Amino acid sequence: MTQRTRRRVVVTGATGFIGSRVAELLLQNPAAWHVRAVARRPPEALIAAGAEWFRADLAAPDTLHDVCDGADALLHLASRVGGDADMCTAVNTHGTARLMAEATRSGVPRVTQLSTAAVYGPGPHRGPEVGDVEPSPVSAASATRLAGERAALDAGAVVLRPGLVLGAGDRWVVPALAELLRAVPGRWDAGRGLLSVVAVEDLARLITATLDAPGLTGPSVHHASHPRPVRSGALLDALAGHGILPGAPDQDLSWPGCLERLAASGSRVSRRQFELLAQDNWFGSERVWHLAGLPYDPDPLHPIEAWAPWYRAHVRTTAPAGH
Repeated sequence: MTQRTRRRVVVTGATGFIGSRVAELLLQNPAAWHVRAVARRPPEALIAAGAEWFRADLAAPDTLHDVCDGADALLHLASRVGGDADMCTAVNTHGTARLMAEATRSGVPRVTQLSTAAVYGPGPHRGPEVGDVEPSPVSAASATRLAGERAALDAGAVVLRPGLVLGAGDRWVVPALAELLRAVPGRWDAGRGLLSVVAVEDLARLITATLDAPGLTGPSVHHASHPRPVRSGALLDALAGHGILPGAPDQDLSWPGCLERLAASGSRVSRRQFELLAQDNWFGSERVWHLAGLPYDPDPLHPIEAWAPWYRAHVRTTAPAGH
């Protein structure tokens, strides 16, 4: 196929936490990429930067007709992570299936879907590669995103499963940590839990790399976190060191004791969310960076300093969403 000098990329979730970074990154190179931002309402900032708006709603699959016409690539970065099971099914399962059908009908040669490592369900998970452990989702959001993965893979997609995504715009991870510190003050299981994390900027680079990297072709699934896991205690200490969270009390709490305190606190954070943030949940992610041909910062917590002003302004007033 003869490639146009300027390729058209369809981006769902272009106004979200991760999708906005990806859209902005592509729009920085207008000679190479034409961005078609799929959204329910006009994404004014993206339109001002040169994006095309395609009005659609994944919860209403009929609105997706022709969304991929003339496209060279589809980056499906939208998902429902909260709400009831019916809404998650409408967006993550049915919406994704219709979107992938449109990509197949339009002959889109490059398709990428953003999923989540939460599809693996209860841990502990200690460094498995893709294929070493079967997904076993426990929440409606994760179960329906896994169903969406199947439709994406049938369309030849590259599926990325990141762990905890950190950065300005994070409405779940750090807000949930803040609430957990209020509900269960102390060092959870001595802060030993190892976690897969990734900076939103790095994840955006990885997603855009799937548009060109010869080694990242579908159908395939990849873990998409920083290759080096971090301990929960180290993450809390780094956030406290930049004034984002208060320091955790110097009290080591056993895991059963943590769960007892969580149950008694009336916290909005669920036991499942607590497990994701405090117990071993890390996944082998070195391979995807090699295939993408991308470098990464040796210290996964180094970018926290740059995010600190945003977190300090938002973390205490933001309720954690579901996961």
